[in-house]
Amino acid sequence: MTRMAEEFGPASSPAAIRRAIRSGRHVGPTSGLAPGYVQGNLVVLPAQHAQDFAIYCERNPRPCPLLAISGLGDPGLPTLAEDFDVRTDLPRYRVYRDGRLVDEPVAVSDLWRDDLVTFVLGCSFTFEQALAAAGLPLRHVEMGVRVSMYVSNIDTTPAGPFAGRMVVSMRPLMPADAERAAAITARFPLAHGEPVHYGDPQAIGIADLGQPDFGDPVALHEGEMPVFWACGVTPQVALERAALPFCITHSPGCMVVSDLLSSELDTG
Repeated sequence: MTRMAEEFGPASSPAAIRRAIRSGRHVGPTSGLAPGYVQGNLVVLPAQHAQDFAIYCERNPRPCPLLAISGLGDPGLPTLAEDFDVRTDLPRYRVYRDGRLVDEPVAVSDLWRDDLVTFVLGCSFTFEQALAAAGLPLRHVEMGVRVSMYVSNIDTTPAGPFAGRMVVSMRPLMPADAERAAAITARFPLAHGEPVHYGDPQAIGIADLGQPDFGDPVALHEGEMPVFWACGVTPQVALERAALPFCITHSPGCMVVSDLLSSELDTG
């Protein structure tokens, strides 16, 4: 059991975890919590930009696999969870104005507007549960830290004002384990699917694995190789570049915890 899972117990339901987040009892990462259930990346933006963002997700399904879209001004997401309020039920948010990060609050109720639309995108935490079940090590989970994330040199396909480089998450694995991990994660296209790169980080524009752009650094042990997956922080890079007057995302590692079973996303 990870340090974070110990806080709730191994059988804590997604609803119990959301209540703990809503009450302020948990403000940290959600990796390792609610095993067996889907977690997601958050993007909230004004309705005038929602169609372009939906097209951006459609054109870039690896980093932006779309799980749910809310109704106009609706803070709920009934297709993901009955008892969910996007304004309070993530441990930490990021607020952007004119493309600049201006705050990282633990709730956004005071910022909510009737013209906002919520998008939830698939997250690698879903396939991590399958990797753990197969006995593959996940060092950041063992350490109780956020996965290492980097802005790569891989371009996404633009839509409207949205464009930019793909963010990738990295997990160190032995070569044989990397092959197994690729086969397992390929079964989860709505959770980023198989890796986008193996080995040399410089080949995808990453100069130093010890200096992630998001998350926390984790060391490679002897014989291991870095394995990179498309990451749901990619939209944050696109949002910064688009410089919208206002938008909200999750803080990296602090995700939407849904009632959707991970097995429902398994195409294997």
